[in-house]
Amino acid sequence: MPDHNFLNLKPRLSRDGILAPIQNGWRLMIPAGPAGRYRLSQLDDHAHIPRKMYPWRSPLTLSLRARTNAVSAPGTWGFGLWNDPFGFSFGPGEGFFHLPALPNAIWFFFASPKNYLSFRDDKPARGFLAQAFSSPNFHLSLFLGGLVLPFSRKTTRRLLSRVIEEDSATVSVDVTQWHEYRLEWSPTRSRLWADSAIVLDSPVSPRPPLGIVLWIDNQYAAFTSDGKLRWGLEKNEESAWLEIENIEIKM
Repeated sequence: MPDHNFLNLKPRLSRDGILAPIQNGWRLMIPAGPAGRYRLSQLDDHAHIPRKMYPWRSPLTLSLRARTNAVSAPGTWGFGLWNDPFGFSFGPGEGFFHLPALPNAIWFFFASPKNYLSFRDDKPARGFLAQAFSSPNFHLSLFLGGLVLPFSRKTTRRLLSRVIEEDSATVSVDVTQWHEYRLEWSPTRSRLWADSAIVLDSPVSPRPPLGIVLWIDNQYAAFTSDGKLRWGLEKNEESAWLEIENIEIKM
């Protein structure tokens, strides 16, 4: 197994998730399987610690090489930095919980067609994306999507779009081939590169601290402009994998 202790990356795997070594990196893999069963292979550096203790603050640059085995796979995969806003640590034997928060992230993110991962209607919400989110660092019941507050979900989504700063762009590369990815996070800007091309240059900058996350899974989530809220676990017709190598952070 490659030595990833320099970034303190630890695996989080579902029962059948697989993490295998490759030259200078890892293969994160989930097997074929039915809908309704969660499959995850993930590396991160922030399991079981409070958000205020997450290790990374701007300015920094994260770079790596990556490829996957399918142009469009069920679920999601990606790599970058986030604040793990959902409040749960997934995986067998994990009981850590913290309150849900609004998203702060800078990452490359693939979302299958069942997903709709944007609070705005003028930004791409599925496919292979470069994204940045910036939100206040406090817990907000609006996060629950209108299930608690006396607003319609459509109104709640509109309110969230005013609280959450967001920017994204579609990344047009063949994800089954090796590409070099780089994200540059400064206190006032997010810049993301694929090979030598900048794919997102945005004033949206996530609020620190953040943690590194590299993952592939079979879940989907959608909060569409008509207020429909959906979540589920997709069927994998075949195994899916994401290979990461040469990961590096510069401060």
